[in-house]
Formats: sequence, C-alpha cells, structure tokens
Amino acid sequence: MSERPAMRLDQFLKLQGLVGSGGQAKLMIQSGEVMVNGEPETRRRRKMVDGDVVHFEGSDYPFKDSDLEQNGSSLD
Repeated sequence: MSERPAMRLDQFLKLQGLVGSGGQAKLMIQSGEVMVNGEPETRRRRKMVDGDVVHFEGSDYPFKDSDLEQNGSSLD
C-alpha cells in the first residue's frame, strides 16, 4: 500500500507566494510566526493534509489536496 502524496509546510508557504525561499520559510516557521489549525507550528517538514488551515501574517490559507497538483509532484 503506497502513501498518499504530501506537501510540507515550508513548501506550501513557497507555493502560496508567502515567502521567497526555503530559507525564509524555515526562519518564519521556526520563529513561531506560522500557525496551523490555530496552533503554532515550528516543524517546517510538517506534512499538510486536506483541510489544514495555515495562518500567516494575519491571513488564513486553506490547504487542499489539489494544491499538490499545482506543485506537480509528490513531495515525500
């Protein structure tokens, strides 16, 4: 049985255009500036699942499985 494709939190921030680089995503996440489902998230490799909501700089960004298609690949 194969794992479902997944996207990491840092990749989601880049895909949404919220950060300019992976390094910037790492700093923002590790400093506690990113929340997922109302809780601070400091793990940049956190795997996003359909229905997660990322809160960043005063706005909410829902994650949908279709975001994986935008990225073009599985990100395991």
